[in-house]
Amino acid sequence: MMGKHAQNRLLSYSTPVVLIAILLVFVACVTLTGDKALGRMAAETLIRVVLVVGLWIFVGNSGVVSFGHAGYMAIGAYCSAWLTLKPQMKALFLPDLPPWLAQAEWPVFPAAIASGLLAALVALISGAAILRLSGIAASIATFAFLAIVNTVYSNWEGVTGATSSVVGLTRYVDQWVALGWAAAAIVAANLYANSASGLALRATREDEVAASASGINMYRHRLLSLVISGFFTGVAGALLGHSIGVLNPDSFYLGITFISLAMLVIGGIGSLSGAVAGVLSLSLLIEMLVRLEQGVTIGAAELALPGGAQEILIGVVMILVLILRPAGLLAGRELRLPRLGRALHPKQNPTN
Repeated sequence: MMGKHAQNRLLSYSTPVVLIAILLVFVACVTLTGDKALGRMAAETLIRVVLVVGLWIFVGNSGVVSFGHAGYMAIGAYCSAWLTLKPQMKALFLPDLPPWLAQAEWPVFPAAIASGLLAALVALISGAAILRLSGIAASIATFAFLAIVNTVYSNWEGVTGATSSVVGLTRYVDQWVALGWAAAAIVAANLYANSASGLALRATREDEVAASASGINMYRHRLLSLVISGFFTGVAGALLGHSIGVLNPDSFYLGITFISLAMLVIGGIGSLSGAVAGVLSLSLLIEMLVRLEQGVTIGAAELALPGGAQEILIGVVMILVLILRPAGLLAGRELRLPRLGRALHPKQNPTN
């Protein structure tokens, strides 16, 4: 008979299957409608899945709230622009790029990988300093990192275009491309969470003193999780740039920082399934409210929310969720295959 530890690991590995199946059904339903606006919404939602799952790899396992991941996202987005824009466009918008980069014209997939690797490298360098802190001090340091990145990218005119938008990126990211990356992020996050490093990091999240007394190197495991997290956050930035075709430093600052953290908290910071559930629920709510603001015809009447109602109602919903479900919608639980659970834990036959 399979051991209990092996049973638990097999159950945990069913979580990505369930989550990817949910996202696949979501994309298939949106595609069947033939609505281009819904298709763009689905692509944006799945890019948020990559971002929030990347954020969860660090925040969910370490317990340290990070306000700096939008900085890694900006690094990945601009790296992809440097590698994929046509040389003529770079000469126009980014005249101070080094010659080898100014003439580069990479395929989009290697550029996305390179963007993630650059963000991961920056995460390694920044995390080496920031993660020597703990608790609120580490969170404030991550916000300082975000402010530094935003200031640099908003003023480095010849390399990032400063506050002027960089245009001309290939818009190759649709809902299916974003689904592939979302699936990759979910699988990687689950593998890390169930690895020796992930388990050790969650032990430090629960009790730093006891974990340290057990010989767990908290700093090393936090740094590893931040590097993996930075990779997928950087890829999310590249995907966002190639989804809308335009880059601006303000797209990777406070707005996306707070909405990604809100999605993580609403879904439940304690589980990977909660991260995905938070993205889907809040994204669908935002889309519904946007359409209501534009006006919806019901019979002979037209219903339209006043301008600005979207932000107010989202805030109200978030407050209600946190009051009624303080641990998030899934309260730290993972979605798993029920039949697999019953097969691994069969009822004992009383005649045996």
